[in-house]
Amino acid sequence: MKILRLFALLDQLRLARYPISADVLAQRLGVSPRTIYRDVASLQAMGAPVRGESGLGYQLEKGYFLPPLQFDPDEMEAIMLGLRLVMARDGGGLHNAAERVSGKVAAAMGTDRGERFRTLPLLAASRPRASDDLAAKWSGTLRRVIRERRIVELAYCDVEGRHSRRHLHPLGMTLFDEAWLLTAWCTVREDFRNFRLDRITGIKEMDEYFRPQNGQRFKDYLAQL
Repeated sequence: MKILRLFALLDQLRLARYPISADVLAQRLGVSPRTIYRDVASLQAMGAPVRGESGLGYQLEKGYFLPPLQFDPDEMEAIMLGLRLVMARDGGGLHNAAERVSGKVAAAMGTDRGERFRTLPLLAASRPRASDDLAAKWSGTLRRVIRERRIVELAYCDVEGRHSRRHLHPLGMTLFDEAWLLTAWCTVREDFRNFRLDRITGIKEMDEYFRPQNGQRFKDYLAQL
């Protein structure tokens, strides 16, 4: 149906950070570029702020609020499984946030679809670890300073029991099966360093902030793995 194709096209435009060509959109949606041209014209006629021209690419104007998304069964299951993984693995603020997200998504789906979403037969389980409580003590603070780009001084005890203090730009966090890991730029070593959250013994927030610099960002760290 055309209306479903228009929603799918809006989804693709919403995800695009840069203008995306009709050829790419056509390939993703399994239609011809000519169909994309007509669908874009239909969206523009309905008031959707799609910018661009054929041959150059299309993009949604920033700040445009899309109507509620219609999730297909695979998408619903992916969302719920991801939320339940967070709830099973994190006992701190993310657990509560995942519960709130689950409720909001279900409410946006309407009564019948929302109830099916809430009762999806997908389970995520995690074996409790002593390190989880230690990591949960710091995870909320670290997520916040990462968002704020605030410089911190970290007190840390490594696997051999050696204590140190590190002056860091906190960049990102990774959840592994066994532990949470903080990735940061160390201003002393002038390199990336990783720290297990359960081995942190203290965090001092500095009245300083850092700006992302090429070669010192989280995506730069990931690119070198």
